[in-house]
Amino acid sequence: MDIAKHIEHTLLKPGATEKDIKQLIDEAYEYKFFGICINPNFVKFARKYIDDKKADLGQKGVLAPEIKLVTVVNFPLGTNSMDTTLVQVHQAINEGADEIDTVINLSAIKMGDYKKVSDEIKTIKNVCGKRNLKVILEVDLLTKDEIKKACLNCITAGADFVKTSTGFLKNGLGATTENIRLMSDTVSKRGMGVKASGGIRTRVQAIDLINAGADRLGTSSGVAIMKY
Repeated sequence: MDIAKHIEHTLLKPGATEKDIKQLIDEAYEYKFFGICINPNFVKFARKYIDDKKADLGQKGVLAPEIKLVTVVNFPLGTNSMDTTLVQVHQAINEGADEIDTVINLSAIKMGDYKKVSDEIKTIKNVCGKRNLKVILEVDLLTKDEIKKACLNCITAGADFVKTSTGFLKNGLGATTENIRLMSDTVSKRGMGVKASGGIRTRVQAIDLINAGADRLGTSSGVAIMKY
């Protein structure tokens, strides 16, 4: 199994530095990960570093892998106003993001206002255009029925992926094979992808999640997964 092609090498910790972002990108190139996932304040910096690195490798006659640049908006709580979220999306795209991960409106789900959920996702997707939009469900805060309904709303709204978790919940389980199966069973036949994220630290976990239906793995342990 080519695990690397599923991995979005992730660094979302507060306090990250430009040096850390460079290391993340260098590792993504070394292990041929699908891409990187970073906070929006580093998108512009990362875009330039990726482009410069690709050009440098090209001059050396090396065919550089295509490293996708993924960032997050309305993160990690999903409580921004829509106006604020759209500003973040526009800025991220203008600064070079290839894909956008956003947190779903959890309050609206808990109130049963799925029309609001769908309308908001649709609005964000309209701005993303052809760029993939992944919607983070934060599954540890939802019931199985809410997870399924949220997935169906993401389909209706035109999102490209559903994603398990932010990884920011202290006691959250994050990505589990049970939740990945539920999400995949709901969306995969409708052409939507599933991203597993939160607590993915080992190669065995990664393989189990892929086998359960995960198309992408968001993890900060990509190097360890590839080595061991």
